[in-house]
Parts: sequence; C-alpha cells; structure tokens
Amino acid sequence: MVDTILDAPLHSPRYAPRALPDKAGAGLKAEHVAEILEAKADVGFFEVHAENYMGGGGLPHAQLRAIRENYPISLHGVGMSIGGPSDLNADHLARFKRLVEIYEPGMVSEHLAWSTHTDVFYNDLLPVPYTDETLANIVDHIDHMQTALGRKVLIENPSTYVAFEESTWAEVDFMAAVAKRSGCGLLFDVNNVYISAKNHSLSAEAYIDAYPLHLVEEIHLAGHAEDVDDDGNPLLIDTHDREVATDVWTLYERTLGHTGKIPSLVEWDNEVPKWSVLAEEITRTQSHLDRASARDRHAA
Repeated sequence: MVDTILDAPLHSPRYAPRALPDKAGAGLKAEHVAEILEAKADVGFFEVHAENYMGGGGLPHAQLRAIRENYPISLHGVGMSIGGPSDLNADHLARFKRLVEIYEPGMVSEHLAWSTHTDVFYNDLLPVPYTDETLANIVDHIDHMQTALGRKVLIENPSTYVAFEESTWAEVDFMAAVAKRSGCGLLFDVNNVYISAKNHSLSAEAYIDAYPLHLVEEIHLAGHAEDVDDDGNPLLIDTHDREVATDVWTLYERTLGHTGKIPSLVEWDNEVPKWSVLAEEITRTQSHLDRASARDRHAA
C-alpha cells in the first residue's frame, strides 16, 4: 500500500528539468486542471504547494503528472518551518525531497516563517524576530534543506501583523543577509510588502527600492482583505481570496523596474474562482511583464 510520497516509485522515464520562463504563472487548483488541459491554457508555469502532494498517489498526483507533462512547475513549501527553533522535521524534508526528485520543478521555495512546535504543524506562517540568533538559525536550516535537496531554494519575504521589540535588523537587510550567508535565492511577494507596510505604517516604495532585488528569481502576487485590529486601526490580512489590488499592481510595476522581466505568479488559494477569472489575472500579469520587456529593449 502506498501511504506517502516516500513509498511511491520514481516515474520512468524521469521528467526532464524545465526552467520557469519569464512569464506569468498561476497557483494550481484541482478544480481548474481539466479546463486548463482541455483549453491548453496559455500559462507560463504552475506552482503547487508541496504539502498537498505528500500523499502516496491518487487523483492529486494524476493531475499533477498531467500538468507537469505540459508545463513547467514551481514547488512551493508552506510547512518546512525554516524560522522555527527546532531542527527541520526529517520526515517532512524527506517527502519534500521525493517530490523534487519525481517532478523536477523549475524552482523550489519556502517561507521565512515558523509553523511547527515539536511534532505539531500549524496552519499559519508565523513571524520571527530579526536578530543575530534568528539569522544564524535560519541560515543553518536553509543550508540543511539545500544540502538535502541538492539545489538552491528561494526564500519568500513574509507578510507581518506584529513587530518584535527585540529585532535588531531591518527586514530588507535581514533578507539580504539570509541570502548572502546561505547561498539561497529570494522569492519576492509584492502583496506581502504592501500588507506589512500598511500594517506598520511604513513606505512600501522605500522597502522595494532598498530590497536586494538582484537576488530575486520569482515574484508572487495575490489579493488581501481589509480588517481592523483590537484598537479599531486598519489591518490588512494576506487572504489570497480575491483579485490583486490596484496599489499592489503599482508596486509590481515598480519592482519590475528593478528586476526586469521575471517569472511572476498569481496566488488565489481561498474562495477559488472560475478558471476564467484567474486567467484574467494571469493575462494582466503578463501585460506588465511585456511592458517591462519592452522597456528593457528600449533602454538597450
């Protein structure tokens, strides 16, 4: 009986590695797969959450194989707990590695967050203080993950709702140090920048201009919800349940001004719409990328 991905055989023949193109991609949802394949959707790549495919087989893997045969994929982890104080969970890392071996993703990424305590996995990506101790711990965890996988991992900047008094690093400098000391790449989530900046009354534009964008290899875009905190102050929540906000598109343009054309993904994980709605967001993302490419050609 095949219980987990660790029990599943490697596919034969193996998939050939496929790099992500500098195009717009989308997070893969099971309800969209049939329509995507039938329509031969014009999408640069699809991203999947690793934890959704750590079972041994069945429909999820059948769908993912069909997608992988037609598109490059990016494998995005949400449960490695890179920022946690404990060692990485060996079983979780082994399942993640098996997925990389089977599907040969164009990119592999994880979050700068923690989500575990002892053997309990939480359904949240929790923030970390930006201290020397945290930095050393995160670098050690990234080194462990990259060594196990035999490849570079991209680390995503977080969306945050609280700031730690003990933090001694600015987030942009902390992310730069993480990349420099571990050799990892960076995944830049523009929506996360907007959320954190609004929640902490900071400048998203200044954050983008100071960020080590030369190390960024993939961009994320998503929608967010507006709420209020316990004191009645505005609070943005990273919900991934609606269209990308106008202000986030503006920040995306600013980001592309620094990076040039780069693989860019639309995330829509909750209140998942019809494929046609998500396809419109992908088309809009691609139009921004095309304009960035045109600017690059003109500058050259």
